[in-house]
Amino acid sequence: MRTSRAVSIVVLLVIVAGVSWYFASHRRSPVGDRVTVYYTKLDGASEVPWTVSMRPQEANESAAEHLQNAVLYAATQAVAGPPSDVQALRFPVGTHVLGASVNDSTATVDLSGEVKNQSAGVLGESGQFKSLVWTLTALPGISQVAVRVQGQTLSTLPGGHLEIDEPLRRSDW
Repeated sequence: MRTSRAVSIVVLLVIVAGVSWYFASHRRSPVGDRVTVYYTKLDGASEVPWTVSMRPQEANESAAEHLQNAVLYAATQAVAGPPSDVQALRFPVGTHVLGASVNDSTATVDLSGEVKNQSAGVLGESGQFKSLVWTLTALPGISQVAVRVQGQTLSTLPGGHLEIDEPLRRSDW
């Protein structure tokens, strides 16, 4: 009797552990199949949201992986900007996202060197990064954005208008 009871308890514990592991590793991401991307109007102050579709979470993708993929996708959309017929402050031509990652509530975005080719002054530079920060902090769990340029942390871009050596938050604008 004792052996059969012990075996039953062990089997039950294995089943509970297996079910717990399955649900813990297959949590659904709070990121849905749409992402809100922001762009800054030419006045430099107004943020306008637009919604873009995003692939849903895949069966073998954890919630953390899906959030990281959402950050990369949203950053790419923000840097690309709205359709060309929309009047908006834009990143310099050729600027693209080299990579993105998430650590706790900080999204880190690595931009290509073309971002240094700023010619829009303080208004343009501020508006471009405001769009990026607002887009990424609209994702669940992201409260700040660290910016890298070709893998390096810079104090400012060549124009010196915006400090980017510390993570940026919505409250910075």
